[in-house]
Amino acid sequence: IHHEDESRIIRHVMRGCRLAAALASGIENDHITRFGGAHDLFKHPVHKRTRRFQRGDAPFLAALAGGGVVGADFLDVVTVEDVGKTALVLAGSGFEVGSQFSGELYLNATFFEAKTRIRPISEAFDSGVYIEQGADHVTVEENRFEGNLFGIVLHGSKFATIRRNHIANRSDLWPNDRGNGIHIWNNTGALIDGNTVTSGRDGIYIEISHDNVIRANRFEGLRFAVHYMYANDNEITDNVSIRNRIGFALMYCKKLKVYRNLSISDLNHGLMLHTTHKSDIAQNFIYGTGEKCLFVYTSAGNDVRDNRFEQCGIGVHFTGGSENNLFHGNSFVSNEFQVKYTGMRNYEWSHKGRGNYWSDNPAFDLDGNGIADSAFRPNTLIDWVLWRYPLAKLLIASPAFQTLRFVQEQLPTLFPGGAIDSFPLMLPTPPAIPLPDGMDLTPAPRDPAQAGSDSRPIM
Repeated sequence: IHHEDESRIIRHVMRGCRLAAALASGIENDHITRFGGAHDLFKHPVHKRTRRFQRGDAPFLAALAGGGVVGADFLDVVTVEDVGKTALVLAGSGFEVGSQFSGELYLNATFFEAKTRIRPISEAFDSGVYIEQGADHVTVEENRFEGNLFGIVLHGSKFATIRRNHIANRSDLWPNDRGNGIHIWNNTGALIDGNTVTSGRDGIYIEISHDNVIRANRFEGLRFAVHYMYANDNEITDNVSIRNRIGFALMYCKKLKVYRNLSISDLNHGLMLHTTHKSDIAQNFIYGTGEKCLFVYTSAGNDVRDNRFEQCGIGVHFTGGSENNLFHGNSFVSNEFQVKYTGMRNYEWSHKGRGNYWSDNPAFDLDGNGIADSAFRPNTLIDWVLWRYPLAKLLIASPAFQTLRFVQEQLPTLFPGGAIDSFPLMLPTPPAIPLPDGMDLTPAPRDPAQAGSDSRPIM
């Protein structure tokens, strides 16, 4: 055992962990007696006899008595076959995703047992905890995952509970080589609740998994906070994304419930709907996104209501092919451009006599019913020119643009296509979730290049 491995164990002991080591040389009785010349500090009981664990000549170091776990830098730290509540610090999984041979530590509900197994290359993840298909009703609760490639991997299990864990994956790699905090594939009925992910690639990546609940998690310093692919009938509620490249990326999904999520100063998009259909998007607060609060791309049949889009580069950017979406009760507050749409079709953004609030709408409400007396078009011909010819900003105060504004007011047929709000609200809808106190609320830079080389635009 190298000195650096012993130092890593000692660091976990100093954090209050209780250690028990399962070495490649095996354990002769129910207690750890030595650790590479270390003293009796490392004596702790294990629940049952632990057999030899080895992959080649590389030892796998594991604390089994409820304390710290240190991996051998290219193995999974723990693979779960069937286990109840755990309370571990899990650190130091491998680097390669897709290793042909992977050693694992299995935790059984009645005893701990170490054994080796070969996993197909398509299933291999170097992770803190790997929960495989058939390991149903597993709970991973109140653990710390530090310096792993992937934090927790749910691979085909059902009804797992991942609650109140803190995950800080490796961030020293190129962004696309990093692992996800919680990686979910082909799962049903999972509850992901109250976790914190602060480094790695995506906070939660979920694919081909249905009827799951992603609730009250916090994400910071990642590529995507929550990344959905081909996952239907899921609930995403009360999550917080802070200064990630994209907050909530919902792609190729349907029938999602996206309620009361908070995005603060994300770089590219606070919320993105990419080919997402028949979903409820309600009471979310997107604040200070550098580019777009909400990006809607080829998504149809969604109900976008009672959200707040504030101080973003663009409030909502929606593209052609995004049909039959309802927009009502939303508040557009102090965005550089409230809405961007470069097509020629017109879309009504009100529902049952209730529209949206626009902070730049100079409207009157003579009858006092809370609805402006005239319709509002957030897109003007000036906007259309600026989107197509950005250098035209140099002429924004010129007589030519003033003349264009006057002509457009006299001839409404010159308005480009886009949103029309026939019942604009006079007051914004109170946010369902407040911005946290004591946090830096500086909006993200409008130009992603200002955020450094690790923050290139995604879309």
